[in-house]
Amino acid sequence: MIIIAWYMLNKKMKSKETKYIAQLTEGTKTSSFSSDIIYQKIYIYCTKIPFLKRYVLKIRRRIEIINLDDEYLTRKQTARILLKAVFIIFPLTGMIIYLTRQNIILMLTLFLFEIFFIETFMEGMVDKIDNKLLKEQIDMFSEMRHAYHEYNMIEEALYDVAQNDEVEVSRQVEKIHEVLLSDDPENELEKYYDIAPNSYLKEFAGVSYLTKEFGDRKDKDGSSLYLKNLNNIVQEMQLEILKRDKLDYVFQSLSMIAAVPILFLDVMKNWAIGQFSFTSEFYNGTLGFLMQMGIVIVTILCYIFVRSLKDNGSVNTATNTENPIQKRLYNHKIVKQFIDYLMPKDGTKEYKKVTTLLKDNASKLKMEWLYINRVGCTIIFFIVSMFILLEAHQYAINYIYTEPTTDYNVLGNLSEKEHKTAMQKTEADNVFLDQFKTDRTITKDKLRKTLEKSKEYGDSSEKDMDVIEERIWGKLQVVQSQYLKWFELLIACVIGTLGYYGPIWLLKFQKKMRQMEMENEVMQFQTIILMLMKIERVNVEMILEWLERYANIFKEPISRCVNNFESGAWEALEELKNELSFQQLITLVEGLQSAVESIPIREAFDELDTERAYYQEKRKESNERLITRKSMIGKVLGFAPMVILFVGYLILPLCVIGLSSMTSAFNTMSSM
Repeated sequence: MIIIAWYMLNKKMKSKETKYIAQLTEGTKTSSFSSDIIYQKIYIYCTKIPFLKRYVLKIRRRIEIINLDDEYLTRKQTARILLKAVFIIFPLTGMIIYLTRQNIILMLTLFLFEIFFIETFMEGMVDKIDNKLLKEQIDMFSEMRHAYHEYNMIEEALYDVAQNDEVEVSRQVEKIHEVLLSDDPENELEKYYDIAPNSYLKEFAGVSYLTKEFGDRKDKDGSSLYLKNLNNIVQEMQLEILKRDKLDYVFQSLSMIAAVPILFLDVMKNWAIGQFSFTSEFYNGTLGFLMQMGIVIVTILCYIFVRSLKDNGSVNTATNTENPIQKRLYNHKIVKQFIDYLMPKDGTKEYKKVTTLLKDNASKLKMEWLYINRVGCTIIFFIVSMFILLEAHQYAINYIYTEPTTDYNVLGNLSEKEHKTAMQKTEADNVFLDQFKTDRTITKDKLRKTLEKSKEYGDSSEKDMDVIEERIWGKLQVVQSQYLKWFELLIACVIGTLGYYGPIWLLKFQKKMRQMEMENEVMQFQTIILMLMKIERVNVEMILEWLERYANIFKEPISRCVNNFESGAWEALEELKNELSFQQLITLVEGLQSAVESIPIREAFDELDTERAYYQEKRKESNERLITRKSMIGKVLGFAPMVILFVGYLILPLCVIGLSSMTSAFNTMSSM
């Protein structure tokens, strides 16, 4: 049977059909050790690890928008970013453990900070992919112009450009081509708007659809209106690319400058103690520990704010709005009752204020989710502050138990012999500290009698006994006073209250940053109107729908205007105008009102066409101002931790403690 089976299999392998299939598959097989296969395996492996799975999904949500339906490439790019992040995590973790091996609290804080840093790194990698796509679009539009000149048909030109499989943007062009050829292109176009990586592809898809539906026409100078609109989009992209490049250049080192000081806390502390031993009481005591924690907190806050400032408007991470942790917590009956009690009631001034703040930030958070965040921040801030205060007391006790004991102020470093003698005194003193640290009834007389009977100090002279008694009594008072006091509990409550207002302050900061982008967004509106106003059958309602689609800062008022438009066009625009405070946008709304009542759209916005060059220069100047303002704020925030580290943690303590020690030494010498 084996021989018969071998004979039949051998005969089948030599058949024409088998040889033809082998010929087709020749050269298409990939080695199991190729980078593509390795990345695919890494992706599958990472999705099975609970901690890494979160980052896999987070990166994937952004990349799959850029890659559309290319699952293979999405997995490859996700795995590549994760692999680079892992190669950074391990040496960084090793360095943190080495530098902070004697300070567990600082080590845990740096690990938390490391998570923020890695997330920033991964977001930066995705931003690079998005920027690459934006630059490819410029080349794509150039090819589109040539193809349109050749075929004079939108569909044929799109098909020709989509054949370039070497660039990511060809997938977007292919998708737009499928949309235009579908049975219901208008509905499919709306679906594409939801997944387009950037607004420029939305504009390109929309203009291509309108040209296909209503046909192309010649402008005043005889040029194609469609090609002129493509040129307008290219100019917008060029300005955006320049803006992103400048922001990247300005902020490329600020994040690291804000983060670096936290790594040198222990290094600077050890150097200061090694060079000036009289500073050990500060650095190893309560004040030094609190200063360390303060610098860590300031560094993390500055780092987060610098990241927010650098936002360049690229693809945003999709927020999970279906079942976030806030929603799951709010479903619990007790939590729901407590949050409902804290939340302002619908219709009140506070409710309207918070709702407006969320809308101004285009936040996905619901009111109840925001208040869960506020309560969560309050609890975390209170617990962390209590932990830091309790740990500060422990630091003070450890300092008393481990610091070399001398009966004079040391301006320099102790010699080896002096250090050994001082540590012997410390160990002897510790015996009595252990004996009386919990005895609240201890008096100086009782301590004196115990010292006179002890083997450590029993043979000391009367004068030396007085010095020893005062020294141990002083240490004992410090050790017994290291407990949580009422004002420290009050400080923790105040810090917890600050945590309650933290999410609101963060929203206000983000709102301030968005206000800096207002002029830039209005100028984008001008470009959209300039493209639409020359197309036949375009009306004011269609223009408003386009503005709503691309709006970010002004999305809410424009959406309300679109919803109310059918009830009364002029009244809806008047209501929109009353809601706005930005004069440039008010001028555009007045132009739309004129187009509704009396004159054609083209005449209402004629100045946009005639003064196109002026608006382009103004846009460049606006971007320059925006970058300058962001860089100024970014430099202040970025260098703040460094300044606090050198001035507050090194120079100021050295000056104050040094002068105090010298004064005490001179007073001792004078009394002698």
